[in-house]
Amino acid sequence: MNRYRIGYLIVTKSALIAEPEYMDILDKELAHIQITVTCLDDARALQYEKSSPPSQRIHAIQRLQEAGFDVSIRLSPIIEPFMDFEKLNAIGIEKCIIEFLRINSWIKQWLKDVDFTKYTLQQGGYRHLPLPEKIRIVEKILIPEKTVCEDVTEHYFYWRDHVNPNQEDCCNLRIYKDSIV
Repeated sequence: MNRYRIGYLIVTKSALIAEPEYMDILDKELAHIQITVTCLDDARALQYEKSSPPSQRIHAIQRLQEAGFDVSIRLSPIIEPFMDFEKLNAIGIEKCIIEFLRINSWIKQWLKDVDFTKYTLQQGGYRHLPLPEKIRIVEKILIPEKTVCEDVTEHYFYWRDHVNPNQEDCCNLRIYKDSIV
């Protein structure tokens, strides 16, 4: 893809993407990297995922950002009680993608310590937070470039029209003139 100038998006929970052998093969003008983090507490994250600890992922984002890559922290899903917003805002990350938790019976069983009473909007087989609740949570995130991915139709239009910096691209990818997306 580098040879043919085709842009690519890498979404990962691994910190390996910021290791020299991987950074060396990525083209800064073509690679778009999103590293997923759902909480910043390494011990808590181990309770529900078996990937690189959040601290390593944050360090990877910082390394990629310092090296000039188009990198975002992907808060996917964002679960308010799991996120330390003060710590998140102090990291110095420039871009983030926000995706809210959608609730179904499996998620309710898996995340037993989460209060789902605010998830009152039903759409597409899932329960969602109402838009005012989502807005309140997004306002806690002080990262300069915020983009919200959304699958509730009315909410999608709100984020597109009022928050997302690139209305044509909910991933907010940095596109160069000579690359093909």
